[in-house]
Amino acid sequence: MAAFRSLVMAQPAGNSGWLRGKVKAVSSGDTLVIMGFTKAEIPPEKTVVLAHLSAPRLARRGGQDDPFAWDSREFLRKLCIGKDVVFRTEYTIPNFSREFCSVFIGTTNVGNEVVTHGWAKVKEAKGEVTPEHTELLRLEEQARQQGVGLWDRSPGSVDAAIRNLPPSAVGDPSNLDAMGLLAANKGKSMEAIVEQVRDGSSLRVYLLPEFQFVQVFVAGIQAPSMGRRTTQEASIATEIPSDEPNGETNGESRGPLTSAQRITSSPAFNEVSPDAFGREAKHFTEIRVLNRDVRIVLEGVDKFSNLIGSVYYSDGESAKDLAMELIENGYAKYVEWSASMMEDEARRKLKAAELQAKKSKLRLWTNYVPPATNSKAISDNFTGKVVEVVSGDCIIVADDSLPFGSPAAERRVNLSSIRCPKLGNPRREEKPAPYAREAREFLRTRLIGRQVQVSMEYSRKVPLADGSAAPAGPADSRVMDFGSVFLLSQGKESEDSSATPPTSVTQQPGVNVAELIIARGFGTVIRHRDFEERSNYYENLLAAESRATTGRKGIHSAKDPPSMHVTDLLTTSAKKAKDFLPFLQRNRRMPAVVEYVLSGHRFKLFVPKETCSIAFSLSGVRCPGRDEPYSNDAISLMRRKIMQRDVEIEVETVDRTGTFLGSLWESKSNVGITLLEAGLARLQTGFGADRIPDAHLLAQAELSAKRQKLKIWENYVEGEEVSNGATNDKKQKEEFKVVVTEVLSGGKFYVQAVADQKVASIQQQLASLNIKEAPVIGAFNPKKGDLVLAQFSADNSWNRAMVVTGPRGAVQTTKDKFEVFYIDYGNQEVVTYSQLRPLDPSVSSAPGLAQLCQLAYLKVPTLEEDYGQEAAMHLSENTLGEPKQFKAVIEERDTSGGKVKGQGTGNILLVTLIDEESDISINALMLKGGVARLEKRRRWEPKDRQQMLDELEKHQAEARTKRLGMWEYGDIESDDEENPLPSAKKAGAGKR
Repeated sequence: MAAFRSLVMAQPAGNSGWLRGKVKAVSSGDTLVIMGFTKAEIPPEKTVVLAHLSAPRLARRGGQDDPFAWDSREFLRKLCIGKDVVFRTEYTIPNFSREFCSVFIGTTNVGNEVVTHGWAKVKEAKGEVTPEHTELLRLEEQARQQGVGLWDRSPGSVDAAIRNLPPSAVGDPSNLDAMGLLAANKGKSMEAIVEQVRDGSSLRVYLLPEFQFVQVFVAGIQAPSMGRRTTQEASIATEIPSDEPNGETNGESRGPLTSAQRITSSPAFNEVSPDAFGREAKHFTEIRVLNRDVRIVLEGVDKFSNLIGSVYYSDGESAKDLAMELIENGYAKYVEWSASMMEDEARRKLKAAELQAKKSKLRLWTNYVPPATNSKAISDNFTGKVVEVVSGDCIIVADDSLPFGSPAAERRVNLSSIRCPKLGNPRREEKPAPYAREAREFLRTRLIGRQVQVSMEYSRKVPLADGSAAPAGPADSRVMDFGSVFLLSQGKESEDSSATPPTSVTQQPGVNVAELIIARGFGTVIRHRDFEERSNYYENLLAAESRATTGRKGIHSAKDPPSMHVTDLLTTSAKKAKDFLPFLQRNRRMPAVVEYVLSGHRFKLFVPKETCSIAFSLSGVRCPGRDEPYSNDAISLMRRKIMQRDVEIEVETVDRTGTFLGSLWESKSNVGITLLEAGLARLQTGFGADRIPDAHLLAQAELSAKRQKLKIWENYVEGEEVSNGATNDKKQKEEFKVVVTEVLSGGKFYVQAVADQKVASIQQQLASLNIKEAPVIGAFNPKKGDLVLAQFSADNSWNRAMVVTGPRGAVQTTKDKFEVFYIDYGNQEVVTYSQLRPLDPSVSSAPGLAQLCQLAYLKVPTLEEDYGQEAAMHLSENTLGEPKQFKAVIEERDTSGGKVKGQGTGNILLVTLIDEESDISINALMLKGGVARLEKRRRWEPKDRQQMLDELEKHQAEARTKRLGMWEYGDIESDDEENPLPSAKKAGAGKR
């Protein structure tokens, strides 16, 4: 009592005997369990009896109710359960643990209400009669005269007031036909009243209206154990239902132990203490469902005939799922064995809630250590046009924010969280998996040339699929970027999405392409490990997969998959290609699909009518060859124009290499004319102009490009043609002055362009900003990929930065840490929340000023390899320190990295970095110091490249002779030399 009194407030102030609390349970018509108002997770509680009253007793196991016992308990339960009350102890009885109290709900005297409605008798007074007792006697007489409650004497009322109880099922499965009960009520909502809570996920309930007393385990979860007492007496006692809350029997019913019993029983008790958070989980469940009306949906029965079900309780106007509440608050774990009995969507929600609890490290998960993962969250949204469908789960999108036709604009996007059948590789004699072609064709017909919105979500490092069994090192892996792709306009996909009801409140900007492919049964959803990055629309994908499985679509079908034998004439002999010529010439024009653009005028086509793939070249139209100026421009134009489009072809002949020659139309437009008009091809009539359809139109298109001096005709003079060879290529090399801002390794570094006016403009804008105090937590919540202002630790300056990683969940304190990438300088560091500010829109619109570069022609060891640290130090010493300008000559562009997403990623410029003071390149200095070596020469090199490599080789030879750096122990065997050059046949296969 003292502990309880110290934790509750007195009411009113003048009467210190009054206490406040909340009714937790009602065990009979006159007995309540009241818990105190405290901030403790488990507040103190006590059991009280209404003063001067005696209600009829409920049945014990195998017994029978007193008349009106259930109605009496129900009246008090509905009146008091969950209500705030004030109470005061009126008297106690020696050797009896309970106190007899007056209880008020607001101004309502609970004892008076019970007696007024006839649900309890008033005890005779022993000693002085108080005014309260006198009032109770008056109300009892009034109820007796009115014949209400216990005083109802109408014929049959007494018999009707005794419950007809079936045999108890708890502890005796033979008295319960669990499978029969499940079969009759599977999926139905059953009314019940919770009588006991054994632990957070195990309840004993009365199923209404038959009053079957059964134990129900909450489906899909397991709360911590409450421990046990391993004695025979204790095990029997727990099987007997009682009036007491939570199955605890009182001392009055059992009686005091004798001295002999006490001596013999004491050593027999073997107490097993509750698991961590066991008591808290039990209390959490009790205050929500104990002695409350609940709805139970039976999900299944385990091998011990225990009932497994979902439990729903009322919370105001809404219904709450007990399993979900326990999981979300960290009081229970998800268990697959019972979750498998539930519907897919309910199971997914429980699993997702547990993952969130783990991320937040709630209660049971306080010391949870997430498993290692090779995925990393990214955030990069853009819109663009789909130019290629690589497979059912991978597409290439041309970014709208980059120049039209630029190869850098094409970005490979792997669809998040799904996996489609592999297409195989004809050159390795790998056949497509079932439904692989259908998956790609499904996406091709719906996406190619369409505008989409892409939301990049995560990247993952994967080993290269080279078939080797050796463990993958840093050089044997690549980084793949994953995202969700949305169609912004309705087309064929509308018929697919009509059967795809929304399954999540997550707003989608359009039709989710991954959801479409999964709903048609052309792929599966990846079962990610905990803490592994996944699609932001993962729940929708799982729901789509569930529908496809139920509908037996695609790979989920029991039918044999469709089979198609495609003859690939690109991998066969020229003789076999010639054998197909008559079939391809039968019809003047025939439909085809462009599979790949091998060069500006040469393509790989699939001809459905003949089920073959062919190499096809435009008659009389020739684009620049590989490594010649404008070669990539021609390829890019054709990828945008005809890649994976439905076209028409007219085959005229086949050459000696097995390539078919003819004309090609896309949307009734001759593709040769498109190339010639753009100045990306020449007309060669040696083939015979009379045999080429639209020959006069082709000639007009070339003449038009010549007059406008477009592309290859930029130096054209009437009557004279100037070659656009290597000399022009050399003139076209870009060069600009830079300052090195960050060195990542011996080969990679970030620079800022000196002449870039944006540098000074942005620095001026940042200097003029009024940096305010740290925002209130909750008002500013930076997420991965957001642009912010961050305070650089070296000089406390404020700079533009992108959030690379942040705390999981919402920001809790100003000490929460964020990893940021300074987009104008290329460096990266960890800062606290107090060192971040929202970025003004006027500053955030300009792209990052830091450009990622790599030294051209060199192979530099990584930081993890031998001499990698020395190489990085050598580069830093020659480029950093005092601000120093260099001339950067762009030798090549590597656009495979996509947009800048963090340190060391993004488009890379391969440059020759020249120190203008000493007139020597940093590339040469790295070779001279023995911390880098030349990359392997190609078989055919342009003349200017040969000269450059010859000059650099002299510096490498000097380091080798002096045994400097990596040459200390002799010559290094290049890993490039371990791989022989491809055969002439493979080398001529063309460029994808």
